[in-house]
Amino acid sequence: MLSNEEILKLIAKAQNGEIEAKAEILKHNTPLIKSIVRRYTNKQVEYDDLMQLGSLGLIKAINNFDTSYNVKFSTYAVPMIAGEIKRFIRDDGAIKVSRSMKNMSMKFNAFIEEFRQEHKKEPTVDDIALAFNMEREDVVITMESSHYPISIYQENDDGLSLVDRLSAKGSLEDTIDKMLLKDLIAKLDERDKKIIILRYFRDKTQSEIARELGVSQVQVSRLEGKIIEAMRKELLP
Repeated sequence: MLSNEEILKLIAKAQNGEIEAKAEILKHNTPLIKSIVRRYTNKQVEYDDLMQLGSLGLIKAINNFDTSYNVKFSTYAVPMIAGEIKRFIRDDGAIKVSRSMKNMSMKFNAFIEEFRQEHKKEPTVDDIALAFNMEREDVVITMESSHYPISIYQENDDGLSLVDRLSAKGSLEDTIDKMLLKDLIAKLDERDKKIIILRYFRDKTQSEIARELGVSQVQVSRLEGKIIEAMRKELLP
């Protein structure tokens, strides 16, 4: 597991053009992408497509992240990853990625094997990009789309998996849910945000909220229902 300081150093290198650093961040955050992807697997979109889209979202997060945000990178990345997937679903799969990615990945594998035999070493990202006339970032995305060696259940040298490490603080799914929920609430207008916070974080009744807002309990009930439905659609479009 990389520390937050190590992640920030890799992000700085990636933003300065070091594709290997970007690849390392993608690899490190594969469990995070997988956990977000799982909530969209029944949307008639192939799993490989969803993983690819999640990786694209993560790369956007890497490119746009600023340490002045004063948040952990994973907190910033979660809505970016989910947003990339949701846009794809809402556009009815306007951008098809998996088939071409699979074909290109097979070509990569063949090239890598030939390169190993000829040069007696592993090719770099630049070697692959030059051979296929591709951008380095596209090489990383394609390679990552077909190779996910990290599992949230895979044990490290100390015998603990990522799930074990997170269990004391809640599951990875719970953490992601909280991140996404926080992002959704932040996007609400002030009235809707107040209703949700009072109702679900301050344990206020609808009648108490109605008195505070100067409306009827029926109006609060109707508003709450609309807000929850809108948030549900955002989480699971």
